[in-house]
Amino acid sequence: MGRNKSTDLPKIAGVKFITAQAGIKYQGREDVFFAAFDPKTVVAGVFTKSKCPSAAVDWCRDNLSNKIARGLVVNSGNANAFTGSKGKKAVELTAKIAADALGCKANEVYIASTGVIGEPLDAEKFRSVLGAGVANMRSQPWINPAKTIMTTDTYPKLVSKKVEIDGVEITINGIAKGAGMIAPDMATMLSFIFTDMAIEADVLQALLAQHVENSFNSITVDSDTSTSDSVMVFATGQAGGARLNRVSDIADERAKLFGKALGEVLFDLAMQVVRDGEGATKFVKITVCGGQSDASAKKIAFAIANSPLVKTAIAGQDANWGRVVMAVGKAGEPADRDSLSISFGDFLVAENGEVALDYCEERAAKYMKNYEIELKVDVGIGGGQAIVYTCDLTHEYISINADYRS
Repeated sequence: MGRNKSTDLPKIAGVKFITAQAGIKYQGREDVFFAAFDPKTVVAGVFTKSKCPSAAVDWCRDNLSNKIARGLVVNSGNANAFTGSKGKKAVELTAKIAADALGCKANEVYIASTGVIGEPLDAEKFRSVLGAGVANMRSQPWINPAKTIMTTDTYPKLVSKKVEIDGVEITINGIAKGAGMIAPDMATMLSFIFTDMAIEADVLQALLAQHVENSFNSITVDSDTSTSDSVMVFATGQAGGARLNRVSDIADERAKLFGKALGEVLFDLAMQVVRDGEGATKFVKITVCGGQSDASAKKIAFAIANSPLVKTAIAGQDANWGRVVMAVGKAGEPADRDSLSISFGDFLVAENGEVALDYCEERAAKYMKNYEIELKVDVGIGGGQAIVYTCDLTHEYISINADYRS
């Protein structure tokens, strides 16, 4: 599907990193990303709502209230989830090893893991990698960590955005991984955003929570929410040589400017995740209007986006409005059957509760051959609306996940 053509991102003042091979699962490829942040770097994060979160998610949630981050350790190949007390000890040891290397407190180190669930993670493998890594840290190239955190991804996901605030140029870099087990409340999806913006942690947290709703929480590949999904933002405050006064109020116009740029970074990364959906051949935008409320419209949109029947019909290039009607009906949200209308692209296929009078199968079939498909549904109740992004479901998705642990 459509891959990001970026090969690198600009430097972020106050951020350095290494990538390395620890042999967690993969042989012959880097599987650890270790970043160091200047003192006073603040952090914000949102995490999975799974009731079976990974040990790393628990660790980050518990330490987020400290607001300060000095380090980040990410590994691929093992999710360190459903590993009981061993998982907790692995996270604690990883944090201690990183903290000793950086000369900071363990609770100032944030951790994320992605990969197979249920297998213990040997944190001792990090000792030589992290200990020796600090002396070799650099501020580029960003393509390396983007590749390092991949699992079933087919390409690295990264993006950069610049915005001018009070005459100072602010840089926001983002990387992400994710291709399967992708659903709202994020998924087996990790994303890390780095910026030199001067901003208080509470404002950063509020902006992240706001903008994640229309990005990572508006996508789905397969309806499954992972144990490990995490989005974290690290702000060093070093923009313009730390000339910018720190933003401390969400109502500050500077917060709005930065939030808009942050939202664009999050959205871009989320779209890259959908486009790289496991086995996907179609990128699908689903717009629902006429809902009782925006929340109701979003539930209907996700019912459509998560339907295996809808997704396989799209994979088969079939404008099957019957499957869409089914998904609307099962969503459990108010809808008017006899006012329902459905369009694929600009082609109206159903209206007023039945097939559109001028529906042309040949024209619709031709549209369904496109890579990007837009599905529009009016449920005929009120003014609520929502947009959700997904992909199709193919035989390749089954193959990827059937072989994942082997």
